[in-house]
Amino acid sequence: MAAILLATPGAALAQANCKNTAPFEPWLAAFKKEALAKGVSPSALAAASPYMVLDQRIIGIDRGQKFFAQNFIEMSDKMLVGRVANGAAQVKKHAALFAREDKDFGVPASVITAFWALESDFGSGQGKDQAIKSLTTLAYDCRRSDMFRGHLFDALRIIERGDLRAEEMIGSWAGELGQTQMMPSEYMAHAVDYDGDGKRNLIRSASDVIGSTGKYLVHLGWKRGEPWLQEVRVPANLPWKEADLSVQHPRSQWAGWGVVYANGKPLPNDNVPASVVLPVGRFGPAFLAYNNFQAYLQWNNSLNYSLTAAYLANRIDGAPPLNKGSNVPKITFEEQKEVQQLLEKRGYDVGRIDGVLGLKSRVAIRDVQIKLNMPADGWPTAELLARLRTGR
Repeated sequence: MAAILLATPGAALAQANCKNTAPFEPWLAAFKKEALAKGVSPSALAAASPYMVLDQRIIGIDRGQKFFAQNFIEMSDKMLVGRVANGAAQVKKHAALFAREDKDFGVPASVITAFWALESDFGSGQGKDQAIKSLTTLAYDCRRSDMFRGHLFDALRIIERGDLRAEEMIGSWAGELGQTQMMPSEYMAHAVDYDGDGKRNLIRSASDVIGSTGKYLVHLGWKRGEPWLQEVRVPANLPWKEADLSVQHPRSQWAGWGVVYANGKPLPNDNVPASVVLPVGRFGPAFLAYNNFQAYLQWNNSLNYSLTAAYLANRIDGAPPLNKGSNVPKITFEEQKEVQQLLEKRGYDVGRIDGVLGLKSRVAIRDVQIKLNMPADGWPTAELLARLRTGR
């Protein structure tokens, strides 16, 4: 999806500083030969060939991503502007299509619409880069060549199938296509022809976008009729080490610890499993994340993006603005990098040391907070940094 490549930590970033030493033209000739051997038609390859060129600008963008340095409050404040009202209008406009999608796949209209809004503003911002050029460049580049080779093969198959022409495959810098920004392999596997014209056109057909996004979310694990995210209030004496996506308890247990809905109403006394998520620590907003929230993380494994998308769906459904909390501690971007460096020195895997607090960094912070007998809310503070510096 539009941001999925930005958010991917760990192995996908392991080759961030690799150098391209093999010349491009022999690589391209070998790729084309392999494509033909895999069954891609000569006509599809010929149609794509004018765009199968190297663009160093794309490599520069891929290695210099900064978007996810924002925390959840900063991101949601920015990304929800105008999108709540526009999302509700889209739900109303396409009510019949969403009813059909709900019958077929069971994904709520608000959930699909939130992704649709964030990924392309309902088609108005799908990107300006030629997808074949981007995919060719990233398939050649040493950083994530295997992944992008697969996407480039499938982009050629999209052309061969007749869904899109090479010249109209304009999308984001990383090769995502369509109004909910699917990578070509996702497009090939999960796009559906929902308007019955014989093509799966996620660039122009709202019908195809709605049906395909619903189908894709089911593939990612979405379960019909189950919740995804709900804002809650947490007590000052919550056992903070329990507040993590890796920990689930029945709602009855959270209720027993004093967690209530944001409006103060009690949680149901049932066995529905959920995690408490504190995106900016114990002084900020709090959520119950259910099993369906994992589909968001499969879509994009940035916690902040996933929370923003899930929260936007709630707002489209009519939920009030969240409680942002008060006196949320904050350290600088460079200090966050230092926290990551100090955690790595202690043996933690924090992913890429870049000042971006991804899931690995948050898990490591929580674990060291437990060891230091601090409130284990997974959020870095000046106190934590000071103790990491002194080793105490």
